[in-house]
Amino acid sequence: MYVPKPFTPDEADVRALLTHLGAADLVTMTPQGLLATLLPFEYDPDTGEHGALIGHMARANGHWREPVQGEAMVIVHGPQAYVSPTWYATKAEHHRVVPTWNYVRAHVYGRLAVHDDPAWIVAQMRRLTDRHEAGSAEPWSVDQAPAKFLEGQLRAVVGVELVISRIEAKAKLSQNQPRQNVEGVIAGLEARGRSDDAAVAAAVRAHSRYADTP
Repeated sequence: MYVPKPFTPDEADVRALLTHLGAADLVTMTPQGLLATLLPFEYDPDTGEHGALIGHMARANGHWREPVQGEAMVIVHGPQAYVSPTWYATKAEHHRVVPTWNYVRAHVYGRLAVHDDPAWIVAQMRRLTDRHEAGSAEPWSVDQAPAKFLEGQLRAVVGVELVISRIEAKAKLSQNQPRQNVEGVIAGLEARGRSDDAAVAAAVRAHSRYADTP
């Protein structure tokens, strides 16, 4: 991943991205070529030196059966948004501005392990659903599913675990812009209100080098 110095996130940012991740892309090089599957993952910080990403996929998906050549990679998506040059105050001064894209991403590399163990898989399912159901007025639990039905569901999936060896992350959030342009980007995103705009605006504000100056 190409990461210019201004866009390098700190360890706390990366940990937060992994802790709150949703679905991410599992990518592996195999004898059949590159394979990719979008899966919901959970971050397990207590496995190995750098933690692990744990999930499950359909048994019918042949991706898990293919031998992995080298490291596997999970592409973790943070918020992203188009940035219009009309939001830059410097446009009125010299017009030397162009559109760009603000985003947060992590490429997480490691060894991929497959778990064909119902106990491991159901524990991962509980962890996943408990986190995503936490904000519900009536949260659903794995225990609400009939035992026989759950047994059938477990037979239809396999667990996957990426034991992390290294992480390349990038937070491109207008850090290379002067204060007036950063303020314009935040205002423009908040006013536009498309999907992810509010999250990107908050991230731009949090990563601005002007955040703690008057």
